[in-house]
Amino acid sequence: MVKAYAALKRGQKLQPFEYNPGELKSNEVEIDVKHCGICHSDLSMLNNEWGLTRYPLVPGHEVTGLISRVGKGVTNLKTGDKVGLGWHSGYCMTCPSCLDGDHNMCTLQEATIVGRYGGFAEKVRAQSESVVPLPDGLDMTSAGPLFCGGITVFNPLLQFDVKPTDRVGVIGIGGLGHMAIMFLNAWGCEVTAFTSSDSKKEKALKMGAHHTINSRNSRELKKVTAKFDFIISTVNVKLDWNTYLETLKPRGRLHIVGATLEPLDIGAFPLIMTQRSVSGSPAGSPLSIAKMLDFAARHHISPIIETFRFEQVNEALEKLASGEVRYRVVLSW
Repeated sequence: MVKAYAALKRGQKLQPFEYNPGELKSNEVEIDVKHCGICHSDLSMLNNEWGLTRYPLVPGHEVTGLISRVGKGVTNLKTGDKVGLGWHSGYCMTCPSCLDGDHNMCTLQEATIVGRYGGFAEKVRAQSESVVPLPDGLDMTSAGPLFCGGITVFNPLLQFDVKPTDRVGVIGIGGLGHMAIMFLNAWGCEVTAFTSSDSKKEKALKMGAHHTINSRNSRELKKVTAKFDFIISTVNVKLDWNTYLETLKPRGRLHIVGATLEPLDIGAFPLIMTQRSVSGSPAGSPLSIAKMLDFAARHHISPIIETFRFEQVNEALEKLASGEVRYRVVLSW
């Protein structure tokens, strides 16, 4: 039996829970969980905001740990390997997206906490191709958030050919945004952080932003008209998107990774007249995750975390829901 923490119904706190994982499949590995980050997506799933949740729900998709068992058909991992597991726990491996290396866009992808039990547990299982080894130089305690939040903001750098010479804006300095700032600075970009919180300005500069802008100050926003090549929005709230479009250069891109549930209210002319684009992207493929981990190790990039014991999971979730976390939460056994 696997010991875990689960919500039995919507709105309930997590409680100790045990389940029988059954026989290990040929293409699966079993991970002894050492640490697991808490992502805002875990909160969304707990509240069934996306209509995907099945209860009992064992959240957790930012896992780091050690391989304890491998299926008979697994050749890419072995017992004792230090690894991580993110949002995806399996792929069909035969569709055009998988064959093209875009596993994260597989139409039959399996999510680690959708219809299966996640990483708020002593052990978790996943298809071996979705599990990525941790390179030397990355701390296992803080690496978990890279497997969801980190790859969410790193993947666009690869997908949209963000250049070291680009001027890039980051909307929001939170769980996603603070990692975006670190990555973009190391990538070589000139980074501007948009924030409505004066208290976060100095912190953003220490993280690697070269400039900060008060997103509620129309005069400051006016000064950066047509300045940015790329803007990444990491917030999950409705904003005046047309104002941000005006800060893009011709052919500039507004990229959305914050899962706001409200429609984007965007005028056509700001896009048409200067060939601007609006886009979004999910978490990355295993190859993209491996590239991100290597980049993070090489540039000594580590998420800023607060740690809790697993038995403090409800306290940790409440702090995350309150918006008081700086900037990611990690649970440890």
